[in-house]
Formats: sequence, structure tokens, C-alpha cells
Amino acid sequence: MKYNFDEIIDRKDTDALNYDGWRQYIFKADKDAQFAFADNEFIRMWVADMDFSTPPEVLNAIKARLDRKILGYTKVYDEEYYQIFKDWCQRHYDWTIDPREIVLSPGIIPALNRLVPLLIKEDESILIQTPSYTPFKQAGDYNSRQVIYSDLLEKDGEYAVDFADMERKIKDNSLNIKLFILCNPQNPTGKVWTDEELIKMGTLCVENDIWMISDEIHCDLLRNGVTHTPIAKLFPHYEKIVTCMAPSKTFNLAGNLMSHIFIKNEEIKKEWLRLYDDFISPLSLVATKAAYSQCDEWLKALRNYLDDNFKLVQEFTQTHFPKANFKIPDSTYLAWINLVDYLPEDVDNQQLSLYFANKTGILLEGGNMFVSNGDNYIRINLACPRAIIKEGLERIKNAL
Repeated sequence: MKYNFDEIIDRKDTDALNYDGWRQYIFKADKDAQFAFADNEFIRMWVADMDFSTPPEVLNAIKARLDRKILGYTKVYDEEYYQIFKDWCQRHYDWTIDPREIVLSPGIIPALNRLVPLLIKEDESILIQTPSYTPFKQAGDYNSRQVIYSDLLEKDGEYAVDFADMERKIKDNSLNIKLFILCNPQNPTGKVWTDEELIKMGTLCVENDIWMISDEIHCDLLRNGVTHTPIAKLFPHYEKIVTCMAPSKTFNLAGNLMSHIFIKNEEIKKEWLRLYDDFISPLSLVATKAAYSQCDEWLKALRNYLDDNFKLVQEFTQTHFPKANFKIPDSTYLAWINLVDYLPEDVDNQQLSLYFANKTGILLEGGNMFVSNGDNYIRINLACPRAIIKEGLERIKNAL
């Protein structure tokens, strides 16, 4: 089947965060706050959902479920659901999962907020790698746990773990780190950690009896030729690993509110189920089944389209912003670009989103929105039709 990723879909008045909620989310402003551009003039390249249609196979499954006419209380009772997801993990990651470890969550952000108090005590700390997906820090803040940062090392656009810093902080008893939240593929940099790097990080945690939560929500969105290894696959017998996966980024199902949380430890899983054994949407259930069983071809086409979008951005930056040293990320549909050599001197690097909104009419996320170690960067979403990307890039060039 041929899929049209060039289609421009009108999201206005759908209550989409991307289109209708940006004032409140990015700028913490009132919904009627005025900016230099009208709503219909903005190019939206910020939040991590796609401007592509959700796969037709998924939409057809939802339509067929609607034809059953009743949308009552629903949970997963048919083992086929878990078999479909098990087959997916085997097919894509050569990873044999145990479906008995899986609990469902309405998203990975709620899962993080729920897991932190289940895994560590109030006087125990969390380690994250920065720049970081902000909800990692917020999960600690929300639960009154201290969050410790370990800055990733960067050279010429390539990121690496600062293992010396990570080990020093883990072994510092005064910090009392008992949980490490890993992002693989990493957000916002798009780095996919190698098996060697994962083993080194995991071994540090195992040897120091530290919990690991591995957010792997972007793992399906790999560049062609790149492979992803779940860290739990490398440490199959370590019970203090929690893996988080979801169809939301992969198939543009963020509003589907279904994520898979793998909890090896029986006591923690039992406590989760006691507190959070939620009902689910019957439409979400069939959508997820269809995504994981019918959409391999769609995902392949999506990856090819995204690869070409990234090549476009790379060529553009090499021509107009060569000092940015932009590298195509291993995964995600998010470009992380260093503009330190191109930003006007009077621009506040803590307000890049506001600068680009008013100067260019582009909604994007400044590096300051990623906890720490992201100053002078922007993150732009490339999961949109190529015509929109070209217009966005021209606006950035003209502004800088």
C-alpha cells in the first residue's frame, strides 16, 4: 500500500495540544494571549506527535469496533493482545518478552509518576542524564524526591555518557541515588545507546543495587540501518529493571493512552495492580492491536520518509549553519540543533521558544526546556510533510 506523508491535515479545532494548546503548554500563558503571528500563520514543529495521519489500518480497526455499537467498561481479557505485542518485540528486537510482566498505563508520564514512590523512599534520589526529557525530573519533583543530573558529553554533535561522572555520583553516599532513569533512544538528542554502553550503565546499577527505569518510547523510530537493544534484554535476571514502551510515538497514537510497562519484580507489580489496575478504552485496545499486527509496512514507509526529512535538514544546516555540526540522530523524528554560533547577541537562550515564535512564526522547543545542558539548542519535530519543513527552515534562516 502507498501512504501519503505529504498530506497536510487540518488539526484546527480538534483540541489538539499541538494546534490549540501551545500557548498554555509552551509559554504557560492564557489561551487568548497575543503573539506576533495569527494562529493560522504558525508552523508547529514542537510537541512530539506527528502531523501525519494515523495508519489507515488502525483507523479501520477503530471504525470496525464502533460498528459493534457498545463502548462499555473494558480491560484486556483476550490473550491475543499480549501475543501480538510479544510477536512485535520478537520481530523487531529479537527480544523474547514475558507478557506476565506487563502492566498497562495511560502513558509513560503517568507511569513515571506512579513508579517513583513504588521504587524508592522519600530520602532516596534519582539520577538522570541531561539534556533530559523534562518529565523525568518532574516525576522526582512530583514525588518530593531529589533529582541528580549527569551531563552527557558532546563533541561535534555526537553525544556520549560521562561514565566517570555517573559512577562518582552513584557511589557518593551523600547523594543516596537509588533510581536511574534511562532514555533509550535518548530524548532530545536521538542517541541510541550501544550494547556496550548499556552494559556499562546497567552494570553500574546492578553493582550498586540501583533501580532502573528505561523509557524506550522512541525505539521503533530508528534510522534505516540502526538497531535498538532493550536494556532488559541484556540483564534478563536483574529484577530492578522497569521497561516502558508504547505505540504512541510510532503510530501517532498519543491520544490513545496505552503504554506497556514491564515490571519484573513481583512485589512491585502486585502493588501497581492494587493501586492502578485501570479500565481502558475499547477503541485504544483495538487500535493498539492493529498497530502492532498490521502496520509493519506503514512503519517502514514512515522511516524512509523521516530519513529523507533528516537528510534535507542536514543539507540545509551544512549550507547555512555549518558550525551547528548537525548530525542525523539514530532515532526519533526530532532534530536537536546547536545554534550558539548563529543566535543574535541580544537573544536570551532561556527564551528561544518565545524568540522563534515572535520572530519567525515557528513553534519549537528551546534547549532550556530539557532540564539542563541544552542552552542554545532548539528541538524541532520533523514528523510533518516536507513542504512544511522547507518553509520552517527558510523562516529560521531568514531570522538568523
